[in-house]
Amino acid sequence: MNHLKDKVIWITGASSGIGEALALELAKKEARLILSARNAEALNKVAAQTKLPELDIMILPFDLKNTSNASALAAQVINKFGRVDVLINNGGFSQRSLSLDTNDQIERDIMEVNYFSAVNLTKAVAPYMLRQKQGQIIVISSIAGKFGFYLRSSYSAAKHALHGYFESFRLETENLGIRTLMVCPGKVKTNISFNAVAKQGEKHNQMDPSHENAMDAETCAKQIIDAMLKGEEEIFIGGKELKAVWLKRIFPSIFSKVIRKQNPL
Repeated sequence: MNHLKDKVIWITGASSGIGEALALELAKKEARLILSARNAEALNKVAAQTKLPELDIMILPFDLKNTSNASALAAQVINKFGRVDVLINNGGFSQRSLSLDTNDQIERDIMEVNYFSAVNLTKAVAPYMLRQKQGQIIVISSIAGKFGFYLRSSYSAAKHALHGYFESFRLETENLGIRTLMVCPGKVKTNISFNAVAKQGEKHNQMDPSHENAMDAETCAKQIIDAMLKGEEEIFIGGKELKAVWLKRIFPSIFSKVIRKQNPL
């Protein structure tokens, strides 16, 4: 049985990387999709690749830096599909700058895009899910949400904040029919390091060596969908870098020594 057939799934950051891979995999399972990101042209290219009929796909471009109109965006989804079954808060960007050097506006933009957008969009769709008595929120965090790392201070802070918020949200809404899945990828081969911002907002504009031979986005997307179908609460996706999460939890003093020896890129 195809449990995702005709499910209405809204994906942010759907124009590339993990978001694009999720769109393509979910389309194979005959889900109905809402694709969001800033770049409408890129979203249209992804939509074309899904080969979904116009009835089953919606392009909804907007900038995650401003989700004050989240309720209006959600209303557009409801107007087309009548419901929303899954919201995947995937959109975001990373950082490659020292904490003391990072421009104040960049700090705020990182929090706005990586944290507040997920909160605002979730609060916008939750009333519809409560009315349906079912729904699922998926939040793409990072292993940086479990520990801080060089050149990632604000990015890591935003990811930590997601865990605090959505672990609380899960407790408050799980008995009302809403499931919440936290996804913590390690290294995935996408353009995240290319698009990461430096101290004044300029792009890092290079593929970090640690991402070159990392897991591909398609494999990552398949693991996310599998966890979604199983109703899991938290998953970690990646390679040997995931060991750091368990090391910090079980042997924090050893972790403290090991993390200091890691290459920031």
